[in-house]
Amino acid sequence: MDYLLDVNVLVAWGWADHVDHHRTAKWIGAMRAKGGVVLMTSTIPELGFVRVSVQRTGGSLQVVEAAATLSGMLKSLGKSHAFLPDDQSSVGSWPAWCGAAARTTDAHLGCLAERHGVLLATLDQGIPNAYLIPAPPI
Repeated sequence: MDYLLDVNVLVAWGWADHVDHHRTAKWIGAMRAKGGVVLMTSTIPELGFVRVSVQRTGGSLQVVEAAATLSGMLKSLGKSHAFLPDDQSSVGSWPAWCGAAARTTDAHLGCLAERHGVLLATLDQGIPNAYLIPAPPI
């Protein structure tokens, strides 16, 4: 199975001080070691990483620096990474579970993943048909 990485996965993986960094880094490492698994990004998760990264530092990190960090992260994946072009409109039909503005990005990415036969990998509970990255055992 291949996975489209959600914004929260990229942010947690990218910043060692994030509460879910270990969880996410461990899962990404396991997927790479497994071989044959493709970890995908698309425009929304990439933009989300840059935006959240700048915001979480109160602006001390510049946009170009956040983008360079993301670029390095994706390069580290090598052939395990692919870019998934976002080829769906945001004015199409919405899944029934998307009843709030806060769920629109989740719904869009979930539909994009499904459309391309991959799973949305996320840290958010409650996204139908998404893969919730497991917490490491205590």
